[in-house]
Amino acid sequence: MQSFKDSILKLITETSTNLPPDVRYAIQEARLREDAGTRSALALGTITDNIKRAEENVSPICQDTGMLTFKIKAPVGANQIEMAKQIRQAVKEATQLGKLRPNSVDSLTGENSGDNLGEGVPVIHFEQWENDYIDVRLILKGGGCENKNIQYSLPCELEGLGRAGRDLDGIRKCILHAVYQAQGQGCSAGFIGVGIGGDRTTGYELAKKQLFRSVTDTNPNPDLARLEEYIMEKANTLSIGTMGFGGNTTLLGCKIGSMHRIPASFYVSVAYNCWAFRRQGVTIDPETGAIRDWIYTDDAVPADAKDPSVVETAEEKLGGRQVVLTTPITEEQIRDLKVGDIVVINGLIHTGRDALHKHLMDHDSPVDLNGGVIYHCGPVMLKDADGKWNVKAAGPTTSIREEPYQGDIIKKFGIRAVIGKGGMGAKTLAALKEHGAVYLNAIGGAAQYYAECIENVDGVDFMEFGIPEAMWHLQVKDFAAIVTMDAHGNSLHADVEKTSLDKLAELKEPVFK
Repeated sequence: MQSFKDSILKLITETSTNLPPDVRYAIQEARLREDAGTRSALALGTITDNIKRAEENVSPICQDTGMLTFKIKAPVGANQIEMAKQIRQAVKEATQLGKLRPNSVDSLTGENSGDNLGEGVPVIHFEQWENDYIDVRLILKGGGCENKNIQYSLPCELEGLGRAGRDLDGIRKCILHAVYQAQGQGCSAGFIGVGIGGDRTTGYELAKKQLFRSVTDTNPNPDLARLEEYIMEKANTLSIGTMGFGGNTTLLGCKIGSMHRIPASFYVSVAYNCWAFRRQGVTIDPETGAIRDWIYTDDAVPADAKDPSVVETAEEKLGGRQVVLTTPITEEQIRDLKVGDIVVINGLIHTGRDALHKHLMDHDSPVDLNGGVIYHCGPVMLKDADGKWNVKAAGPTTSIREEPYQGDIIKKFGIRAVIGKGGMGAKTLAALKEHGAVYLNAIGGAAQYYAECIENVDGVDFMEFGIPEAMWHLQVKDFAAIVTMDAHGNSLHADVEKTSLDKLAELKEPVFK
């Protein structure tokens, strides 16, 4: 087993930096369905470009490398204690190499361990089996999509759909509602795993287990196969679209499993995963620890499909106005913008996530933010031999977490633009209108695309918060994002949510009985 740790390190690197063929295939099919010149087409083009850059750079597809969950089947007699030790060492090395962002945070102190190790992480599930090899599968599930997981207890009342009963049709309604409630905050278009039954814990475990299935497989249970097909068809009529911009593709995959339950409980658990569906697997020789085979290969892609490893990078053109702004930005420039404009930013911007927003509510900023730009981003950063910080990945994080703070921060510091993904709520929208600011939606998960827009790291504050939560000062060039909330009270996100709710209500009538 001397090579086991190295095999796990290869697995982590491949999972973080290179999407498997079945996922690429699903994204390519989505591009073919999307109308040219739309915001969703632009987003899918950027996503496709980002996938290729990540593969070429051997760098994280998304800066949020998420929670690592290993699912391992091992033959009788394999030393699971030793395997767990070597997995932890591989995780530590992958973090040091910049293939993973340090994401392990002590829930009581808020301290980041810096190496993705800690109490309960990474998650490792062992199972014995009678085969003579080790099967290791890994999923990296980021916080944006993890936060859109949802669990229902039947019967229940669902917005737009009415009563969901304890039957197949009630399950159908829960799954549709799960897609609706995610909107663009989970980096749609997404994939979902669904667990029917169990208890609250095993239901979610079953849901996440479904994400290890191939995107192109067929459920062996005919009722669930029919339900999966129905959900794929109807979820894509909700017009939520990629990044929540509206469009023809909202869901890229749906996999459903079921298990027994006790009479009093009936749970439907949904694990939502972003388009950056990072899961991979290997079979390993138990004698040497070396990799025998990779699990998710071209075999899962239809023979007549376009080769998913060949990623087109043709630039998508979006109609509408393009405005170039250099920081600091004036209120007059901001008031001139409207929803749908593409803004290209040059100059200094500052990252800020949960810890920074909480801190700034009661403290001064270490830098002047008047006329400035806050970027909701937790980058992957590495120091080079000269001690200089390099940006390895830098896509946007989900903005709605900052809703309790953002309006007050805009007012207090005179911020003119907030960049993130998924949109924000009514409180922030009111502050944008009152104080003259805009919300710019970057393409979620496009961590390599945006990293290449960063020319220099000018400095960093609050490193005690950990790398993802620190305040990084970045010089950017040609950093493009779309105005989705303007200074006139308009919100694309609110419009898409209303439209999708109306379309959801059209699916209220019973289908499965």
